[in-house]
Amino acid sequence: MTSLPGSGGISSISRFALPALGFGVGLRAPHHGWVVDHLDGGLGVDWLEVISENYLDSGGFPRHVLDRVAERYPVVLHGVSMSIGSVDPLDFDYLARLRRLADTVGAAWVSDHICWTGVAGVNTHDLLPVPFTEEALAHMAERVRMVQDVLERPLVLENPSSYVGFTASTMPEEEFVARLVTEADCALLLDVNNLYVSAVNHGTDPHAYLAALPLNRVVQIHLAGHTDAGTHLVDTHDGPVTPPVWDLYAAVLARRGPVSTLLEWDDRLPSFPDLVRHLSPARQLAERSEPAARAVVAAAGAGG
Repeated sequence: MTSLPGSGGISSISRFALPALGFGVGLRAPHHGWVVDHLDGGLGVDWLEVISENYLDSGGFPRHVLDRVAERYPVVLHGVSMSIGSVDPLDFDYLARLRRLADTVGAAWVSDHICWTGVAGVNTHDLLPVPFTEEALAHMAERVRMVQDVLERPLVLENPSSYVGFTASTMPEEEFVARLVTEADCALLLDVNNLYVSAVNHGTDPHAYLAALPLNRVVQIHLAGHTDAGTHLVDTHDGPVTPPVWDLYAAVLARRGPVSTLLEWDDRLPSFPDLVRHLSPARQLAERSEPAARAVVAAAGAGG
């Protein structure tokens, strides 16, 4: 691990021996046909992310597409059902199937969310917020460690988007996230759009949130669009990334250096080529950050 000193420095190597994948998009069912037809000519991205649950038990064309893609591109599994914050027992059958899928497609890593999705065996199919308390922190850290033992790979957890909070919370979200990934010794998927949505909804400073995170644990970034509902923002993933989110992404790069970046888009999908074009600002911002990152890393190496 390389962690450069100083709050303004760049931590250019992550805590984990995970590859830097470049720039990718989420693979969604409406694009399956186009993707298969254009694999030979290249897709214009460096990697793809898939929703784990869409492929755990499926065969047929969706699995054919995933297998074909995995032959040529790095693939990341992104889950929505691990329910790491629930008080229900961990679903070890689910984890075994997830591990088999990850092994089969050679997944670069496996990620899920800092949330809970159900209780008493009932799945709400939503990513529900957790209370930011010492008790919840200890509970989730223990479960993360168990999951990593089963998967035999680091778990990558994503910061949530939220609309309400718990009066029982005893710490800000950014402290909870930072302590969780550190105490559980897992990696962080930094969703910059989620960070901005939550900060606006709760009236907090997104840059202060960012400054509190251990960026050497960030192995992936999510970018996405949101909807302004007037009184609050909604994490809809149905449009382009907004300027404030691009500003936060640039701030991450200034501290962290280039990191595997993915554009999420789940509704009102553009064509696949248009989706890829929306990645262009991310590439441009990363290119600008690389000289600064190289200079800081070189200086740190020269200093011993």
